[in-house]
Amino acid sequence: MEIQHTHLEGCFILKPSIFKDNRGLFSETYNKKTFTKVTGLDIDFVQDNQSFSSYGVVRGMHFQTGPMAQAKLVRAARGKVLDIVVDLREGSKTFGEHVSVILDDQSQKQLFVPRGFAHGFVTLSEKSIFAYKCDNYYDKASEGGILYNDATLALDWHLPEEDIIISEKDKELPTFAEVFK
Repeated sequence: MEIQHTHLEGCFILKPSIFKDNRGLFSETYNKKTFTKVTGLDIDFVQDNQSFSSYGVVRGMHFQTGPMAQAKLVRAARGKVLDIVVDLREGSKTFGEHVSVILDDQSQKQLFVPRGFAHGFVTLSEKSIFAYKCDNYYDKASEGGILYNDATLALDWHLPEEDIIISEKDKELPTFAEVFK
């Protein structure tokens, strides 16, 4: 497994070893010992989530606050997605900055999202299955979000606006400036 650091402290891309032959491919998506050795982090993932989405579906930008904040290890188990994270850690030298990465079922790349980040993705293929491990349990009272097309963040979703499908709930999220008044 290889690690590639992003400019956001604590946020990195992991590339697992992939074994291909005439039957297809195999990769180990998670091994606690390997993860700890490569990242230097001893994280106890306690919840796995999975979503199924069609082309153009944007899910995000979501986060959990306070003691229920979550670190996540995310990947596209099927299809291709553009994954985006925004540093929401006030006082961080990269506060308000973002990273985006293409995750797909061929490269098997994964993104580690530290606590204190907003997270979202858009499906770029016909369908996607998106899987993520969380180091804390979901808590509805701690959930928050930022509008996916917030002008201040200027996130590039790699799709024309007319192709984007977003939930009514996510359309009503506050802007970055409204969250950090």
